[in-house]
Amino acid sequence: MHDEPLLTQEKLIPFLTEYGKNNPENKIRISTTYGDIEVTLYDDTPLHRANIILLIKEGYFNGTFFHRVAKGFVIQGGNSDNRETSTKRNNIGSYLIPSEFEAGHKHNRGAFSAAKYAEQNVSKASSPFEFFIVLNERGAHHLDNDHTVYGRVTSGMDVVDKIAEQPIGEGEWPLLNIPITIVVVK
Repeated sequence: MHDEPLLTQEKLIPFLTEYGKNNPENKIRISTTYGDIEVTLYDDTPLHRANIILLIKEGYFNGTFFHRVAKGFVIQGGNSDNRETSTKRNNIGSYLIPSEFEAGHKHNRGAFSAAKYAEQNVSKASSPFEFFIVLNERGAHHLDNDHTVYGRVTSGMDVVDKIAEQPIGEGEWPLLNIPITIVVVK
C-alpha cells in the first residue's frame, strides 16, 4: 500500500479538507451476510465524511466485521481480530478526527456515528476506523455532543435490526463473525 503511513495527526486536517473537495461522494453501501445498509453522509461533517470515503477507497473496511452488538443500543463496525486489519491501520496512519459536534446532528435511531477511544480523549476526537449505528427507537441522546454523528441510514434498518439480534459473547462480540464490505455509491 504505502511505504510510510498515509496520514499523521499533523497533516490530517489539510489532507482531509483537500481530499473531501476532490471526493465529494456522500452515499455508501455496507454489505453484510444479512443484506445491505445504505448510508447518506452529511456534508456539514466534512472531516468525518472525507475520512470514511478515503478508508473505503483504500479498501480498509473489506474484511472487517460488525464486531460489537449492544442489544437495544448500537451495532458497531470497522474492526476485526484479523492481523490484516491492524496492518491496514498501520499503513493508513495513527490519528484521531477532531469532533464535529457543531453540525448539531443527534443520535436518533439510524444515526451513523463515530466511535472514539475513551482513554485520555478530553477533546472527544473520533476513531477514524470504527463507526456505530443507533438501534433504539428513542435514540441514544446521552451520546449527543460526545460522539460525532456524520450520517444516517437511509435504507436497510431491517438489516441493522437483524444484526442486532445475533447472539453475542464476551465484550458484546457476535458469536459468529459478521463480515462487512463497504463501497461508495455516489
